[in-house]
Amino acid sequence: MLKMNENTNILVDIMSEQTATAAARDKIEFEEAFALHHRTVFRAARSIVHDSALAEDVTQETFLRLYKHQDSITDNEMLRPWLIRVAINVAKNTIRGNIRANTRDENYVKETMETSVSSVEVDYEEYSGVNEIYRALNSIKEPLRSCLILKQQGLSYREIATSLDLNETSIGTYVARARQEFSRLYGKAGKESI
Repeated sequence: MLKMNENTNILVDIMSEQTATAAARDKIEFEEAFALHHRTVFRAARSIVHDSALAEDVTQETFLRLYKHQDSITDNEMLRPWLIRVAINVAKNTIRGNIRANTRDENYVKETMETSVSSVEVDYEEYSGVNEIYRALNSIKEPLRSCLILKQQGLSYREIATSLDLNETSIGTYVARARQEFSRLYGKAGKESI
C-alpha cells in the first residue's frame, strides 16, 4: 500500500507541475500580447477619442477583455485585428457614454462661471493646426476615415479588413478615396482660415 501511495503522490506532483507550467505559459502569452500590441491599441483608441488619457483607459479596458477572453482566441495571427476591433468598439461606447455627461458639464460651466474672453489671435495660434486636421478627418465618412487612420498606423489591408469587418479587396480603394478626400478637405480648411 505504501508503494501505491508514493506513486500516486509522484503522479500528483508531476500533474501539478504541468498545470503550473501551462498556467505560466498562458500568462506569458498575455504579457507578450500586451507588450507587442499595446502601442497599436492605444493609437487606435486615440484616433477615435482624441484624448490620450481617455485612450489609455480604453486600452486598459481592451486588455482586460483580452485577459478575460484569451481562451476564446485560438489564432495568434488574428489577435491584433481582434484587439483593434475591441478598442474601436470600446472607444465608441466611451464617447457615447461621455456625450451626455460632457453636455451637462458644459451647461453647468456656462451657467455658473464667467466666460473669459480670449483674443482671436491666441485661439488661432493654439488650435488652428490640430483643429484643421481633426475637422478634415471628421468630415470624411466611415469606413473611409477608419481605413485611413488604421493604414497610417501601419496595419495591413487584411488587418484593417478584419478589424472593421470589411472586404479585404475594398480596403485599398477606401484608403485611396480617404486620402483624396482628406487632401481636398484639409486644403479647403486651410484656405478658409486664411
